[in-house]
Amino acid sequence: MTSTSATGEATALAYPNIALVKYWGKRDETMFLPVTSSLSMTLDIFATTTTVRVTDGPADEIEFNGTAATGSAHTRIERFLDLVRAKAGRTERATVVTVNDGPTGAGLASSASGFAALATAAATAYGLDLDGRALSRLARRGSGSASRSIFGGFVVWHAGEGDGEAGDLSSYAEPIGGDELDPALVVAVVNQTAKTVSSRDAMRATTQTSPFYRPWAESSMLDFDEMRRAVARGDLAAIGEIAERNALGMHATMLTARPGIRYLSPHSLAVLDAVQALRADGVLAYATIDAGPNVKVLCTRADAARVAATVESLGDFVTTRTAHIGPGATLLPDTAQVGAS
Repeated sequence: MTSTSATGEATALAYPNIALVKYWGKRDETMFLPVTSSLSMTLDIFATTTTVRVTDGPADEIEFNGTAATGSAHTRIERFLDLVRAKAGRTERATVVTVNDGPTGAGLASSASGFAALATAAATAYGLDLDGRALSRLARRGSGSASRSIFGGFVVWHAGEGDGEAGDLSSYAEPIGGDELDPALVVAVVNQTAKTVSSRDAMRATTQTSPFYRPWAESSMLDFDEMRRAVARGDLAAIGEIAERNALGMHATMLTARPGIRYLSPHSLAVLDAVQALRADGVLAYATIDAGPNVKVLCTRADAARVAATVESLGDFVTTRTAHIGPGATLLPDTAQVGAS
């Protein structure tokens, strides 16, 4: 990585991604190195827009959705900026302004879009010249899943090998094609509030205490290989089947943590029942769920309206947004392009 003269200010836009083969568990918490590889689809909704401006002030100023960030949220972003500054050989502080279009901390991948946008904007503002792989590795240090949101479409995040620096160099995301696929993802929002147990805490507790975690991780590696083949041949039904079993298996590991962690609510289960009923009626529809109560339903673009209507008919406890394949992280006009978009 090399440093160039900084623009001083940059604004980036990034979208969340939904893992179809999940990232759940770190082998190195300092470097955010995963136990298993994962595969995702970047969306075209719930974007994060982040501006980073290098300043001569005494401290970083961070604003999130119009409110000054405090506590752990401020600390997490400040530590990430420290990492960028160290890579750039810079010491100046920054003002960061972030706006999320979607719910935050509700299992809708807000940290993925957030740190992908922050990494892209901060790298430019501090003058780092990074290619796509390096930018993905940088975003990973803020949030593991953010490594995938650097790219659009179907993306794999390689677990890599080893720990420390060796693991850092080998753990990155990259796009894998699948351009002939044109799926929809109906996002069923049953709860927009932030989770009481963060994904990070739940992941740590699960990997350390669930007797089912290791078997799930081993099966997930098989799911990853099978999913790559399904994407390569454009088999949406196989993609959905693998995604649903992988997600339900991940939630089973949480339930068997000690003590158990349960993100799924009765409303989540009602959506899962509706998805199963749609399949019984001949509709290609499969569910996936991140660390939260909100369900995403993978289907064809042609069936998306029917899937959304079926889910919304369950009651006013659920609202839907329909997503399609979205782009990778990009710099907005008037800032120089770096890395991949």
